[in-house]
Amino acid sequence: MSTGYLPKITFGAAGFTRGRNVREGYTRGWGMLHTDLMDKIQNDPLYIEARLLAGNRSVMSLHNQMNIFLILRFYLSNIPVGNIIEFGAYRGGNAIFMAYLAKRLFGGKVKVFALDTYQGMPETDTTIDAHRSGDFSDVDLDELQSFAQTNRLDNLIFVKGLFEDTAPKVLYQNGPFSLAHIDCDIRSAVAYSYEVVKPYMVSGGYYVFDDATYPSCIGATEAVEDIVIKRDGLNSEQIFPHFVFRAPVKE
Repeated sequence: MSTGYLPKITFGAAGFTRGRNVREGYTRGWGMLHTDLMDKIQNDPLYIEARLLAGNRSVMSLHNQMNIFLILRFYLSNIPVGNIIEFGAYRGGNAIFMAYLAKRLFGGKVKVFALDTYQGMPETDTTIDAHRSGDFSDVDLDELQSFAQTNRLDNLIFVKGLFEDTAPKVLYQNGPFSLAHIDCDIRSAVAYSYEVVKPYMVSGGYYVFDDATYPSCIGATEAVEDIVIKRDGLNSEQIFPHFVFRAPVKE
């Protein structure tokens, strides 16, 4: 792997230990927080191009977007080739961002599947979720698809509907997947997304949970705690700027 401008981290185990690469997690998370890595990302022409194309469509934090950039730019090529799936695309900003990067970095080998109702949140659990049914409904899917076509993002596929209705077919027909970006805010959706994508992940593939460390998404946090950590016993590769876990490495 070409490490480019990444900081040279000497602490933390190199290689996989307890299901994740500690040093790679430190390089991205610690690097952004304690070195000039963010400045270097912001001056990277590839990042600039992808961010400009996504425009104001994304509500993702700058740190989270940069972390996804680092994973695609420097790490995804170290694991088996697979497509990318996003659960919760809203207005498509991050899907556009990832699709542009994937096309530039991997040509036509990697597609991005952006799953969402594109009509707002489904029913939520008011005992744990802060969001309510209908939140994030200000989306024009026709405009999104036209934008992708105009900008030649032929590797970006928008999939409309409830995850339960669309994900099984998408995964079965287009697996394996190297990165699952789970950005759906509420417990039921986060839990379902993780469960349904698990069998289709490549060895060492990335699970990136956008919301599970946010104060408005305790339901997402609970899903990660109960299923990913407690039940499946995965250890996080990063907790800043968001939770990153790795699919089991196959010998």
